[in-house]
Amino acid sequence: MDILSMSACDLSRALSEKKVSALEVTQCYLKQIEEKEPSVSAYLTVDAKGAMDKAEEVDQRRAAGEALSPYAGIPIGVKDNICTKGLKTTCASRMLEHFVPPYDATVIERLRRLDMVILGKLNMDEFAMGSTTENSYFKVTKNPVSPDRVPGGSSGGSAAAVAALEAPLTLGSDTGGSIRQPAAFCGVVGVKPTYGTVSRYGLVAFASSLDQIGPLSRNVSDSAFLLNALAGHDPKDATSLSRDYDDFSKDIGKGVEGLRIALPREFFGEGLNQKVKEAVFSAAKTLESLGAKVEEVSFPSLSLALPAYYVLSSAEASSNLARFDGIRYGYRSENYSDMDSLYKKTRSEGFGAEVKRRIMLGTFALSSGYYDAYYKKALQVRSLLASDYQKIFEQCDVILSPVAPTTAYRIGEKTSDPMEMYLGDIYTVPVNIAGIPALSMPCGKDQNGLPIGLHLMGDFFSEPTLYRAAAALEKTQKGGSDDAFGL
Repeated sequence: MDILSMSACDLSRALSEKKVSALEVTQCYLKQIEEKEPSVSAYLTVDAKGAMDKAEEVDQRRAAGEALSPYAGIPIGVKDNICTKGLKTTCASRMLEHFVPPYDATVIERLRRLDMVILGKLNMDEFAMGSTTENSYFKVTKNPVSPDRVPGGSSGGSAAAVAALEAPLTLGSDTGGSIRQPAAFCGVVGVKPTYGTVSRYGLVAFASSLDQIGPLSRNVSDSAFLLNALAGHDPKDATSLSRDYDDFSKDIGKGVEGLRIALPREFFGEGLNQKVKEAVFSAAKTLESLGAKVEEVSFPSLSLALPAYYVLSSAEASSNLARFDGIRYGYRSENYSDMDSLYKKTRSEGFGAEVKRRIMLGTFALSSGYYDAYYKKALQVRSLLASDYQKIFEQCDVILSPVAPTTAYRIGEKTSDPMEMYLGDIYTVPVNIAGIPALSMPCGKDQNGLPIGLHLMGDFFSEPTLYRAAAALEKTQKGGSDDAFGL
């Protein structure tokens, strides 16, 4: 039995039918991690003993005839900004290099209750700020498809681990595309759920009104399978929504007959790589051939999304990261003369360049005399973006676009120009600003064999519809087409 080639859903069936043991599955993935990590560098911490102990426990309980969840014994990797009791959570920062949380995030509590096997913690851009995973204090993660390329970010370790078969499932966090863009770069499936669907309790905050935990997987069914485990109200999270969630996989296999698909012309303008454009148009043609109705629409506020996002997210980061001051926990500078110098030296030494850049930008935007000019304007743009989305969803079910303007770029290619890197988020940040769900999936390859990502966006709580469309594409995607829709 080739364990690494099995999907999470297949593993669930094989484990429940005792065709394979949880210990065998865990050992297989730990061996793969040992072999692949020198070239991929997806993990910051591998908890081999904890994973093996949990797998043995699952096998013993199954052998004793205990009824277990369908998730029992399935391995999973976790982004290193999600708190894990007794296991380091560093946010890939010197500031939290030795931090071991005394509690589990709510999503980790859920995984433990379902008896999933946590393999370890995954590399990321420091405090989730970045698009390449080059901003980690510890290491640079490589794209398993092409090791000289970035895996995307900030959940680059989470995407790379899935692509390198170092985990069948992983958790990431998405503030402006940080699950979807690395999923696109690495050729896997990534989902940013509706804001409030998954608890943020225990997620180290970057921008609280934008952050959302979500799944990364090899296929669409596995993504829905994991999201079923994560979703639900959490009284410990004030932003968690109190509602009942349907099975997210309930519409998978129903096809797309009658679905209305929107192609916003603004998403296909200047700066979009031609191969990416062709692959997305090919996906649109596929959907149309399967019975969906595809139509061109307008999304006029797209050009405002990026500046609004960086004002909003940086302002919230400035507030959230104020807690890291060298006093309560985390890194503390050894050389200081008074309280002021302790703050300054600790934060200067503990934070990396990108984190400091965003803290400074956010502090400026919130400062007296500039609040109305920047932060208040960004809030107004937020309302405008949400309005534009709702106008489209009044006539369409799903919006289809590229995930990013390009495929994965070379390591070091964008580090000298942060503004150019920020532009790569143009298609993903509007989703977080509006709070709607979105899915990234592979839809072809460019001339260098690099994965191209397709972006599906839906109205609030439309995840089952996104999975429905994605599953249809996954089954039939061929790739490559011309400018079929005249955009």
